[in-house]
Amino acid sequence: MSGDIQSHAVEEIGFYEEADLDSVIEAAVEHHGAARDAVIPILSEINRAIGYIPAEALGKIRRRINSPETGLFLADSHLYAIASFYHMFSLQPTGQHVIRFCESAPCHVMGGHEVIQALKDHIGIQPGETTGDRRWTLLQTSCLGVCGVGPVFMVDHDIYGNVTPERVPFILERYR
Repeated sequence: MSGDIQSHAVEEIGFYEEADLDSVIEAAVEHHGAARDAVIPILSEINRAIGYIPAEALGKIRRRINSPETGLFLADSHLYAIASFYHMFSLQPTGQHVIRFCESAPCHVMGGHEVIQALKDHIGIQPGETTGDRRWTLLQTSCLGVCGVGPVFMVDHDIYGNVTPERVPFILERYR
């Protein structure tokens, strides 16, 4: 099996077949290795390929990388702690595009309240929700690290700064 991880087509985003999860885990472990320091890259591959980390993935990863011969033992709770700690991972199905809006003080002072309202109005959901068609997930985060250009939000891995409510529809149109 190659080191390349590919998403498997499924009928609806957020749903997957058991074989898909198994093949994604196997490819990720082959690519990154069955070691403690490979856990984050393995979780990242699963999150990217499936769109989130299903609960049953944790046990499958544990069984795949635990090694009594080398003394490597991880519990499902260790994997859950890692997956739930990092905001780049999701334990719930997300939309095709994830919007992360910065709610820190600098962004708020620069007009963040109006921008988040424009986002909510444009896609029709509240923070923490996913649209019915699973196109969008809207999340709030404490900081995106670019306070000098607030208000700021990310769509997937793209960062947008100095955003005004009027720019929101034009930015989101790029992802349709």
